[in-house]
Amino acid sequence: MSETTLPKELTAEADALDAADELRAKRDAFALDDTVYLDGNSLGALPHAVPARLADVVAREWGQLRIRSWEESGWWTAPERIGDRVGRIVGAAPGQVVVGDSTSVNVFKAVVAAVRIAQERGAHRDQIVVDESTFPTDGYIAESAARMTGCTVRAVAAGDVPTSVGPRTAVALVNHVDYRTGRLQDLPGTTAAIHAAGALAVWDLCHSAGALPVGLDAHGVDLAVGCTYKYLNGGPGAPAYLYVAREHQPRFDSPLPGWNSHADPFGMTPAYTPAEGAVRGRVGTPDILSMLALEAALEVWDDVPVEAVRAKSLALTDFFLRCVEAYVPAGRVQSVTPAAHAERGSQIALRCAEAGPAMAELIRRGVVGDFRRPDVLRFGFTPLYTGFAEVERAARVLAEVLEDVRGEVG
Repeated sequence: MSETTLPKELTAEADALDAADELRAKRDAFALDDTVYLDGNSLGALPHAVPARLADVVAREWGQLRIRSWEESGWWTAPERIGDRVGRIVGAAPGQVVVGDSTSVNVFKAVVAAVRIAQERGAHRDQIVVDESTFPTDGYIAESAARMTGCTVRAVAAGDVPTSVGPRTAVALVNHVDYRTGRLQDLPGTTAAIHAAGALAVWDLCHSAGALPVGLDAHGVDLAVGCTYKYLNGGPGAPAYLYVAREHQPRFDSPLPGWNSHADPFGMTPAYTPAEGAVRGRVGTPDILSMLALEAALEVWDDVPVEAVRAKSLALTDFFLRCVEAYVPAGRVQSVTPAAHAERGSQIALRCAEAGPAMAELIRRGVVGDFRRPDVLRFGFTPLYTGFAEVERAARVLAEVLEDVRGEVG
């Protein structure tokens, strides 16, 4: 333990930071208990508004109105309406985000459509660049998209994407925040480099949307995808979203054309004519129950500036690292998350030799993070409901657990 920072000093500092926290009241919007929940980067906590909204959807909109709810309850337009709410959080003007399907399905749609747009510019564009540490599904889908479009996949370090794209590149698929380490990639600079090479940029926002400003429109992103069950608190299996920049919408050729994206969906014609705008990103019948649960969950964002969320995220992660340094004996853990704010998302990943048993014991003692094989303890910080006192407690319990685990091993 650091001789210059005592537990009582950190506890007092945590209390002061909580008292000054402008987002502190938002915690009351969520169903939480005494557990220190630091796994919102996998599954966000339940917003209190969701159960009542779902009960009404089931009992009244479905139970009483039944099929009339497609019109009278706004079910039909939900993917675009909720998409605009997500769009505000990720910096997209209305009409460019559609909610539906899973992240994996949307990655497939985005990558194939981006390749098709790029190949309209030149048939020589036959390469899909992906970051080599990408979430596995993104890589699997990139390989499948490559087979479908006559491309090859080139995997490079995410930081090397700007210097790896070239005249053969059709699209680069990049994770905004690395799911293992929490490293934040340079979205503006990488997007600009991809465009300079004549290619399109597809960004996976799963670990950044709701944790930090993204600025899709401001930075000229072509297409983006993301889930809604992490920092957006949409619930397990909540529908994902697809962003298609307005300039690309007329040329967005989805590899999954469905009746919901048809210009005349109820015409039931054998020939496919795509709808205009973000509707092109739809496929089949929307998953209304989970979609409307997400809509209720997003209400907590109505008066929240993303910039305030980012400021608190950095303060939380800074404070956690300080507490870990003060409490955990030297050499027991090593942060693999960048220290620089410009390179950090909203999680801290600690390499630890006893990571597996340590996380199991942390959870047993009321501190919930997650374990990533082979040796990483991962802690996610959701600024809307995570407090500084919880952060201090998590670091203190971590130190106790590591001491106990070492004693058991010894």
